[in-house]
Amino acid sequence: MNVTVTSENKAYTFIICGRIDTLTAPELEAKFREIEADAEKVVFDMTEVDYISSAGMRTIIYVHRAMSEKEGLTLKGLTKNVSTIINLTGFNKILNIEE
Repeated sequence: MNVTVTSENKAYTFIICGRIDTLTAPELEAKFREIEADAEKVVFDMTEVDYISSAGMRTIIYVHRAMSEKEGLTLKGLTKNVSTIINLTGFNKILNIEE
């Protein structure tokens, strides 16, 4: 997994490429924790994410909860595989998903 983080006016975009799984989810969470105190809004651009495991979903839920008192977390550009997993878990009902 490769993550590039950009920011503008306390809005952070994480451009994620690769798999979010047991090995890589802790890295994504660590990158979020670095900006957590400053961030008002977070976007995960997942256009290049081809797989997400339960560990990756746990990280997304962690970020969602951490940002719930602010402008929140938005998932953007979900691939078919990732979208299917999010829908099967029912998280599509609580997460902000942008096409």
